[in-house]
Amino acid sequence: MNETALELVTSDGVRLRGRQWGPGNDAAACVVLVHGFAASSSDAKVVAVAEALASTGHAVVAVDSRGHGASGGAATLGDVERLDVAAAVDATGSGAVVLVGASMGAIGVLRHAVAPEHTRSIVGIVTVSCPARWTLPRNARGLLSAGLTHTPPGRWAARRYLGVRIADPGPRPAPPEQLVPQVRVPLAVIHGRTDPFIPVSDAEVLYGKAQAPRRLDLVEGMGHAFEPESIAPVLAAVDWILNQR
Repeated sequence: MNETALELVTSDGVRLRGRQWGPGNDAAACVVLVHGFAASSSDAKVVAVAEALASTGHAVVAVDSRGHGASGGAATLGDVERLDVAAAVDATGSGAVVLVGASMGAIGVLRHAVAPEHTRSIVGIVTVSCPARWTLPRNARGLLSAGLTHTPPGRWAARRYLGVRIADPGPRPAPPEQLVPQVRVPLAVIHGRTDPFIPVSDAEVLYGKAQAPRRLDLVEGMGHAFEPESIAPVLAAVDWILNQR
């Protein structure tokens, strides 16, 4: 399978590293794949999704989001990551582009889709494990996530032990439930029924507020973000989006 390295620069000057897969100019479409928190374009679960998409005839572009992997900058948990998505979209060249984002990456693709600087035509969006609101479960994982991202010791620990550089928090932007009504392309919402971080009800909220055409896939046995159980639903969602044209 054809795979090459990418190096991109965002409009705010952050240098991103990534990878691309697939048949190049003969691709049915290009999928921009955006990973979640503490992952990267070389994460095994991200690569598995990318290779599955490429094996069905799609070109795939994935970058290490800012603050992650080999990229520069600092993570903003989906807010300024819209500029990373924009740079990845620009790297696809011409043709149909589908955005697929998981968790933090899902927030980034939604924010890119409604941003005024969005200049390329996107034919559809797939969100995987996307929160609807800025809430976390009241359990050990939720408390750990809040501590890692919203306290100085947590951000230090994230950098030291997870390799993720997190920016100091600023004002919270609009949550995804306020973004999806503005999306003007087909939207597929995928969520695991056993997601330990984001409840299924968040996926139902996003689906309920999205404009048609829309699709909801609640996956049995699937946890959070890109998991083996997410591959088949992602492939089906991308095909569904391309069939809407």
